[in-house]
Amino acid sequence: MSHARNPGTPLDLNWVERVRVNRSAVERRTASLPGRRTVKQAWQAAWLMRAITLIDLTTLQGDDTPGNVQRLCAKARRPLRSDITDALHAGPLHLHVGAVCVFHEMVRTAVEALHGSGIPVAAVSTGFPAGMTPFALRIQEIEHSVEAGAAEIDIVISRRHVLTGNWRALYDEICAYRHACGHAHLKTILETGELATLRNVQQASLVCMMGGADFIKTSTGKVTVNATLPVGLTMARAIRDYREKTSHIVGFKPAGGIRTAKQALDWMILMKEELGDDWLRPDLFRFGASSLLADIERQLEHHVTNRYSAAFRHPMM
Repeated sequence: MSHARNPGTPLDLNWVERVRVNRSAVERRTASLPGRRTVKQAWQAAWLMRAITLIDLTTLQGDDTPGNVQRLCAKARRPLRSDITDALHAGPLHLHVGAVCVFHEMVRTAVEALHGSGIPVAAVSTGFPAGMTPFALRIQEIEHSVEAGAAEIDIVISRRHVLTGNWRALYDEICAYRHACGHAHLKTILETGELATLRNVQQASLVCMMGGADFIKTSTGKVTVNATLPVGLTMARAIRDYREKTSHIVGFKPAGGIRTAKQALDWMILMKEELGDDWLRPDLFRFGASSLLADIERQLEHHVTNRYSAAFRHPMM
């Protein structure tokens, strides 16, 4: 990490209650982004190679097996086929993804498969995706994942605290999760598709950061509405406000529904415009994705061959 972790702050309810979000303005801003900012040709290839380093390569399926996870970790180590890497002269970059994200049961398998690579393992926790298990079990789940070798813990917040405005309960919950994480980084999933309003999203973002979150994350990827650019803009501005008032730096992770290289570029441009170049590095920005890498690899092959290949040439596992 090139910066200190977010230590959190005391809960400031006045700050939380003062939050206002103009939905129309947010939607206009994000709707204009794809047509107003683009990168082409060699620049696009460079941005897409950067995007690879920002991916939390994820498998969160009920049929996950050690073999599947091992194959995913092999792809995490070498995300591009060797012929594409050679054509791009990208060998010296030693490209790899930002992290591999798995259920607790697969943490040890992933840690062993990634040994020596420098790629951290992230574990989803606290009764993912609903977050409705008993609180003591949620804490134990975090502790067990850290003990198994997870360097990052993606927790889900109790959405009912947001929907009822019980900010003290949400703050205390995040503080407890942060304590249970110890040295592991805490990524808080808001599940923004269930929070009803952008004001709720920004308020929840602030409270999570006050509680010591190292990242705030949009979604589990398990609901109908996941990461959207209006939500991303709202959360990015919460991060900016928090930094301006406290000097503490927090990362951002959009997740769910980000499947194409074009979508990845839109998110990266949003981060660059709203938060700056530091948020185009894996210590402050991640994509939660399982299929995004395949499309990025396909687009990079098109860049070097001027031909689109079939999707089966770019398997994840």
